[in-house]
Amino acid sequence: MNLKNVATTLFIVLAIFLAPAGYAAKTDKVDVIVVYDQKPSKAEKDRVKALGAKTKREFKNFNMRAISISENALKSLEKGKGVKFVAPDRETFGMAYLLSIAPTQPEKSAAHKTANVPSSGSDNLTFEGNGVGVAIIDSGVGNHSDLDASIRQYSFLNGAFPAPETDDDEIEDYNDSSRSDELGHGTHVAGIISGSGRASSGQVKGVAPSANLLSLRVLDGDGRGIASDTIAALDWLLSYGDYFDVEVVNMSIGKAVEESNATDPLVLAVEQVWDAGIVVVVAAGNYGRDGHMTISSPANSRKVITVGSLTDKETGDDFSDDFVSTYSSMGPTLGDHVLKPDLIAPGNKVVSTISYDSKLLGDLPSRAVKCYDGNHNIVICGASYLEISGTSMATPMVAATAAMMLQKNPGLSPATIKARLMRSARKFDADPTAVGAGVLDVDAALNETGSVSGQALSPLMARSDEGSVILVEDTAKLWGDTTWGAGYLWTKGYLWTNSYLWTDGYLWTDGYLWTDGYLWTEGYLWTNGYLWTDSYLWTDAYLWTDAVTNYNSLYETSSGSIAIIDD
Repeated sequence: MNLKNVATTLFIVLAIFLAPAGYAAKTDKVDVIVVYDQKPSKAEKDRVKALGAKTKREFKNFNMRAISISENALKSLEKGKGVKFVAPDRETFGMAYLLSIAPTQPEKSAAHKTANVPSSGSDNLTFEGNGVGVAIIDSGVGNHSDLDASIRQYSFLNGAFPAPETDDDEIEDYNDSSRSDELGHGTHVAGIISGSGRASSGQVKGVAPSANLLSLRVLDGDGRGIASDTIAALDWLLSYGDYFDVEVVNMSIGKAVEESNATDPLVLAVEQVWDAGIVVVVAAGNYGRDGHMTISSPANSRKVITVGSLTDKETGDDFSDDFVSTYSSMGPTLGDHVLKPDLIAPGNKVVSTISYDSKLLGDLPSRAVKCYDGNHNIVICGASYLEISGTSMATPMVAATAAMMLQKNPGLSPATIKARLMRSARKFDADPTAVGAGVLDVDAALNETGSVSGQALSPLMARSDEGSVILVEDTAKLWGDTTWGAGYLWTKGYLWTNSYLWTDGYLWTDGYLWTDGYLWTEGYLWTNGYLWTDSYLWTDAYLWTDAVTNYNSLYETSSGSIAIIDD
């Protein structure tokens, strides 16, 4: 059995184990996404209709269709002309990690200091994302005095596709909806990107307060959605994003990894948006306490920027006590073994905007944050703020930085922005499959130079056929320039040390069948087997265990409770 067959078998087993209950009864309808090699013809549509299927969505820019069909017709569906594959229409979630303990009362955001957001004395202080559009694909953006009233919102829930009316390069009718966010997750994300700080006298302020936000709602009031609604929002961006000057997409949402990134419709969709020149920033997931291989989808894409979370102990400029948040998902990615996340950013106990009528504020009143007046007396802020954690909160810090980079250097490609973010990241002494290339350094990213002509793909990992050696693709060759070598992305300019291998027997669990000879396909440009020093050993039997099966990231995976004591 070759590696490809092993991976296929693994995904089939996982799909059966994790499939919705509807798959158990063949007479029940199941929701699937059909991916074609080109737009389906009328004959194919008629064939699908004859199978008793109901079309839920068609997409303008993707060769996909979302349909509902009985299980006993699935095999016939898969045999259609031009059908590449069929995937379940999976459930999606927000990536916030809720708390119940009392919040701190920060005068200034410690996260900004940790991420080195430009402050007084920096030449980059004037860059605030002005003129750059950032689309937030989330639960909506509610009203808040810190968020611009001109933010428009489009909802894609329940099959909706609210297209603006356009004439050449102008919008004749926006056809948007009133802003709402029953959950509050998207509102919190919005404040991290571009909150003005007006209601807190500047104490709670976004990283790029001049960025132009656009809200694309794909999660309901409980923080749940389906992949086809998210794909519809991405499809909409390819058609109408230019009208809103969208250059960055923030996706603090995700779903379970239950197929390869090559056959995951959501991954394919974000990668097409990326290829169109839009920077896509995605939360890694909040399953780090379940171990390695817990990166969610579409964060398992090799192209997009995947962000994990750092826990900042709020000790000023002393970062020695900071650590990767215990909940932050770790790589490599399940099945495909991509080295992820790409970098991490402050995501623990982040204070940001929340609307008064949101579910999060109602469920967690103790998380509401007060503010200080000019005499350092605690007073109630002029609007609501909430302190919550998660890779959801780290991701918008990176998205905001991308907007600032595009303001300073218009026309930067998504790949170049990703490469600059990784190389400029503050290097952090931790497992690279948890920390990525390091901690977001906004000021350094704005000062970074160099460009990537290709895609800046995140490297693959594999075990050598020459013994207990883990190999990683050489980014210098993968990205086409020695200045992007692994030694400059993951360490302080020094290449990974010779012969410091991860200890025999402590590499891959038996279930993943990594034995000699099962290398990935030829043609990948690997380094010479040199990895991180032995201080990064993965311990016996606690490495890449079975995939996490509970992907409701709004709750603790073991108890389902929101009463979580965080980092």
